[in-house]
Amino acid sequence: MKRLLNTLFVTTSESYLAKEGETVVVRAEGKTKLRVPIHNLEGIVALGRIGASPDLMELCGERGVGLSFLTETGRFKARIKGPVSGNVLLRRAHYRLADDPSGAAGVARAVITSKTANCRQVLLRAARDHPNKDAAQSLKEAAKQMEQILLRLGPEDPLDALRGHEGEAARAYFGVFAHLITIQEFSFDGRNRRPPLDPVNAMLSFLYSVLAHDVTSALEGVGLDPAVGFLHRDRPGRPGLALDLMEELRPILVDRVVLTLINRRQVSAQGFTKTETGAVIMDDETRKTVIAAYQNRKQDEIRHPFLEERVGFGLVPHLQARLMARFIRGDLDGYPAFIWR
Repeated sequence: MKRLLNTLFVTTSESYLAKEGETVVVRAEGKTKLRVPIHNLEGIVALGRIGASPDLMELCGERGVGLSFLTETGRFKARIKGPVSGNVLLRRAHYRLADDPSGAAGVARAVITSKTANCRQVLLRAARDHPNKDAAQSLKEAAKQMEQILLRLGPEDPLDALRGHEGEAARAYFGVFAHLITIQEFSFDGRNRRPPLDPVNAMLSFLYSVLAHDVTSALEGVGLDPAVGFLHRDRPGRPGLALDLMEELRPILVDRVVLTLINRRQVSAQGFTKTETGAVIMDDETRKTVIAAYQNRKQDEIRHPFLEERVGFGLVPHLQARLMARFIRGDLDGYPAFIWR
């Protein structure tokens, strides 16, 4: 079983990452702020104006530690990685399956089923203990609508039909997302991004970008190409397969973290500012709080529904990547997408 290693998040602007022996060193304001042994890391995420030495980039490439550069709002800028790993035969099988409309639809159906079921669970759990009866009823009605969508996912549906069902489920979910927020200080009028226009969307978009880093690293670790997806069409610069696997995990690894932060008053509306372009961004302290909550969520243990083993949530992207590789190699009859219980 793979160990759950740490992701190093560097958020202080103008910091510089360097290598000292087998250690990653973070320097800021002319001082060394942190030293972390490379063998304790599975990834490094640099947010904002962060620099890195060529020696450190080389070390990360050699050790398979993903080094990603994001803007302060979480928008992806660049990623440093080492030589491509994995069996070329696995990648060729991956490409053939993605080019087969029936095969791609089969994987997309599993992903959409998982995403819809997981979103439905989020709504039902919130409805159980919701202090407002009308809001709880709206959540139950949306969950019922999503149940009907799950029943309509036919085994022979083409990709376009499946994408239509996925879009309908997403509209139902985000249509009642505001009812999941019980603190009046925050509001949600719908999903928006590029840029996010309110604090809730700012946190969602930021953590979706962080999750994309984790899933991309997991796929590269088993030798799959993160760019070639089944549900998401090919687009230059877009990690289609990473986005596919993210769909299963976004409701439970990101959405619940954001909702917990808000409803437990761990973040405040005062921790966000609106720029001249209308984009809403987090201040440094809020960003650190959000990152810490996400990292803590990854430490929580759950029972994997397919493997029937207790694992840390942070290992789920790696396990799903391995299951995807096993399916593509022909070791499994279908891809067992992650369904939260």
